[in-house]
Amino acid sequence: MIGFLEGLGVTLKSAFRKPVTDQYPDPQERHQVAPRYMGFPALLWDGDVPEPYCTGCMVCVRACPTQCMSAQMTDNPKFTEETSRRRKIIETFEINLGRCILCGICVDVCNFDAIEMSHEHELSKYERNGNRVDLDMLLDMGKRFQSETGWVPTNPGKNSGVPVKKTERPQMPARKNPRPTT
Repeated sequence: MIGFLEGLGVTLKSAFRKPVTDQYPDPQERHQVAPRYMGFPALLWDGDVPEPYCTGCMVCVRACPTQCMSAQMTDNPKFTEETSRRRKIIETFEINLGRCILCGICVDVCNFDAIEMSHEHELSKYERNGNRVDLDMLLDMGKRFQSETGWVPTNPGKNSGVPVKKTERPQMPARKNPRPTT
Protein backbone atom coordinates (compact mmCIF):
# COMPACT_ATOMS: atom_id res chain seq x y z
CA MET A 1 0.00 0.00 0.00
CA ILE A 2 2.84 2.41 0.81
CA GLY A 3 4.46 1.67 -2.59
CA PHE A 4 1.18 2.51 -4.28
CA LEU A 5 0.95 5.89 -2.51
CA GLU A 6 4.58 6.73 -3.35
CA GLY A 7 3.93 5.97 -7.01
CA LEU A 8 0.75 8.06 -6.96
CA GLY A 9 2.72 10.95 -5.39
CA VAL A 10 5.32 10.83 -8.15
CA THR A 11 2.56 10.79 -10.79
CA LEU A 12 0.74 13.76 -9.26
CA LYS A 13 3.97 15.74 -8.86
CA SER A 14 4.93 15.27 -12.51
CA ALA A 15 1.36 15.92 -13.74
CA PHE A 16 1.49 19.54 -12.59
CA ARG A 17 5.04 20.24 -13.82
CA LYS A 18 5.63 22.58 -16.76
CA PRO A 19 6.24 20.55 -19.96
CA VAL A 20 9.80 20.47 -21.27
CA THR A 21 8.93 19.42 -24.81
CA ASP A 22 9.52 22.02 -27.53
CA GLN A 23 7.11 22.27 -30.40
CA TYR A 24 9.48 21.61 -33.31
CA PRO A 25 7.99 23.34 -36.35
CA ASP A 26 7.33 26.61 -34.52
CA PRO A 27 10.54 28.72 -34.65
CA GLN A 28 9.50 30.83 -31.63
CA GLU A 29 9.21 27.73 -29.46
CA ARG A 30 12.69 26.34 -30.25
CA HIS A 31 15.68 26.56 -27.96
CA GLN A 32 18.61 28.58 -29.25
CA VAL A 33 21.81 26.64 -29.86
CA ALA A 34 24.74 27.27 -27.56
CA PRO A 35 27.55 29.48 -28.89
CA ARG A 36 29.96 26.53 -28.85
CA TYR A 37 27.54 24.20 -30.65
CA MET A 38 29.19 22.24 -33.49
CA GLY A 39 26.84 21.92 -36.42
CA PHE A 40 27.75 21.12 -40.01
CA PRO A 41 31.03 22.44 -41.48
CA ALA A 42 30.90 25.68 -43.45
CA LEU A 43 33.43 27.59 -45.56
CA LEU A 44 34.32 31.08 -44.40
CA TRP A 45 34.51 34.25 -46.45
CA ASP A 46 37.31 36.82 -46.37
CA GLY A 47 35.62 40.21 -46.33
CA ASP A 48 38.81 42.19 -46.93
CA VAL A 49 39.41 40.46 -50.24
CA PRO A 50 36.07 39.23 -51.62
CA GLU A 51 36.96 35.55 -51.84
CA PRO A 52 36.85 32.48 -49.60
CA TYR A 53 39.67 31.73 -47.19
CA CYS A 54 39.91 28.23 -48.69
CA THR A 55 42.85 27.67 -51.02
CA GLY A 56 41.91 24.12 -51.95
CA CYS A 57 44.93 22.53 -50.28
CA MET A 58 42.91 19.33 -49.68
CA VAL A 59 44.18 18.79 -46.12
CA CYS A 60 40.61 18.61 -44.77
CA VAL A 61 39.58 16.22 -47.56
CA ARG A 62 42.48 13.86 -46.77
CA ALA A 63 41.92 14.04 -43.00
CA CYS A 64 38.16 13.35 -43.09
CA PRO A 65 37.53 9.89 -41.58
CA THR A 66 34.31 9.34 -43.57
CA GLN A 67 35.60 10.81 -46.85
CA CYS A 68 32.48 12.95 -47.19
CA MET A 69 34.32 15.90 -48.80
CA SER A 70 35.61 16.55 -52.27
CA ALA A 71 37.34 19.66 -53.60
CA GLN A 72 39.23 21.07 -56.54
CA MET A 73 41.45 24.11 -56.70
CA THR A 74 42.41 26.48 -59.48
CA ASP A 75 44.76 29.40 -60.03
CA ASN A 76 43.49 32.61 -58.45
CA PRO A 77 43.01 35.37 -61.07
CA LYS A 78 43.16 38.00 -58.31
CA PHE A 79 46.71 36.88 -57.50
CA THR A 80 47.89 37.72 -61.02
CA GLU A 81 46.16 41.10 -60.70
CA GLU A 82 47.98 41.54 -57.35
CA THR A 83 44.72 42.12 -55.47
CA SER A 84 45.04 38.93 -53.41
CA ARG A 85 47.83 37.03 -51.66
CA ARG A 86 46.27 33.63 -52.34
CA ARG A 87 47.96 31.91 -55.27
CA LYS A 88 45.37 29.13 -55.47
CA ILE A 89 41.66 29.33 -54.74
CA ILE A 90 38.89 26.78 -54.34
CA GLU A 91 36.99 26.00 -57.55
CA THR A 92 34.56 23.34 -56.34
CA PHE A 93 33.87 22.02 -52.86
CA GLU A 94 31.22 19.52 -51.89
CA ILE A 95 30.31 17.90 -48.59
CA ASN A 96 27.87 15.02 -48.21
CA LEU A 97 26.28 16.02 -44.91
CA GLY A 98 24.56 12.64 -44.69
CA ARG A 99 27.99 11.04 -44.19
CA CYS A 100 29.51 13.80 -42.04
CA ILE A 101 29.90 12.71 -38.40
CA LEU A 102 30.51 16.27 -37.10
CA CYS A 103 33.90 15.32 -35.64
CA GLY A 104 35.56 18.67 -36.38
CA ILE A 105 38.81 17.17 -37.69
CA CYS A 106 38.52 19.27 -40.85
CA VAL A 107 38.51 22.43 -38.72
CA ASP A 108 41.49 21.29 -36.66
CA VAL A 109 43.73 20.50 -39.64
CA CYS A 110 42.93 23.62 -41.70
CA ASN A 111 45.90 26.00 -41.77
CA PHE A 112 43.96 28.86 -43.35
CA ASP A 113 40.95 29.35 -41.03
CA ALA A 114 38.84 28.38 -44.02
CA ILE A 115 36.41 25.91 -42.48
CA GLU A 116 34.48 26.12 -39.23
CA MET A 117 31.74 24.10 -37.59
CA SER A 118 28.65 26.29 -38.07
CA HIS A 119 25.39 26.28 -36.14
CA GLU A 120 23.48 24.67 -39.02
CA HIS A 121 21.79 21.44 -37.97
CA GLU A 122 18.39 21.29 -39.66
CA LEU A 123 19.27 20.38 -43.23
CA SER A 124 17.50 17.05 -43.64
CA LYS A 125 16.09 16.12 -47.04
CA TYR A 126 13.85 13.38 -48.39
CA GLU A 127 16.21 12.42 -51.26
CA ARG A 128 19.06 10.00 -50.70
CA ASN A 129 21.75 12.41 -51.93
CA GLY A 130 19.82 15.55 -51.03
CA ASN A 131 22.30 16.38 -48.27
CA ARG A 132 25.13 17.15 -50.66
CA VAL A 133 25.99 20.82 -50.38
CA ASP A 134 28.14 22.63 -52.91
CA LEU A 135 30.51 25.58 -52.67
CA ASP A 136 27.81 28.27 -52.85
CA MET A 137 25.73 26.78 -50.05
CA LEU A 138 28.81 26.18 -47.89
CA LEU A 139 29.85 29.81 -48.32
CA ASP A 140 26.31 31.00 -47.49
CA MET A 141 26.37 28.90 -44.32
CA GLY A 142 29.77 30.37 -43.47
CA LYS A 143 28.67 33.96 -44.04
CA ARG A 144 25.64 33.44 -41.77
CA PHE A 145 27.87 31.88 -39.12
CA GLN A 146 30.36 34.77 -39.34
CA SER A 147 27.63 37.40 -39.02
CA GLU A 148 25.83 35.62 -36.15
CA THR A 149 28.92 34.94 -34.06
CA GLY A 150 31.24 37.80 -35.01
CA TRP A 151 33.89 35.29 -36.07
CA VAL A 152 37.40 36.55 -36.73
CA PRO A 153 40.35 34.48 -37.94
CA THR A 154 42.67 33.12 -35.27
CA ASN A 155 45.75 34.23 -37.21
CA PRO A 156 44.72 37.25 -39.28
CA GLY A 157 48.23 38.21 -40.32
CA LYS A 158 48.92 34.83 -41.86
CA ASN A 159 45.50 34.11 -43.34
CA SER A 160 44.51 37.50 -44.69
CA GLY A 161 44.21 37.73 -48.45
CA VAL A 162 45.16 41.41 -48.54
CA PRO A 163 48.32 41.67 -50.61
CA VAL A 164 51.46 42.88 -48.87
CA LYS A 165 52.97 45.92 -50.52
CA LYS A 166 56.52 45.32 -51.56
CA THR A 167 58.59 48.06 -50.03
CA GLU A 168 62.05 48.75 -51.20
CA ARG A 169 64.51 47.25 -48.85
CA PRO A 170 67.69 49.17 -48.15
CA GLN A 171 70.70 47.63 -49.83
CA MET A 172 72.92 45.83 -47.40
CA PRO A 173 76.62 46.60 -47.73
CA ALA A 174 78.62 43.85 -49.36
CA ARG A 175 79.94 41.40 -46.82
CA LYS A 176 83.64 41.15 -46.52
CA ASN A 177 85.00 37.67 -46.60
CA PRO A 178 85.60 36.77 -42.94
CA ARG A 179 88.15 34.10 -43.82
CA PRO A 180 91.54 35.22 -44.86
CA THR A 181 92.80 33.70 -48.06
CA THR A 182 96.15 32.05 -47.88
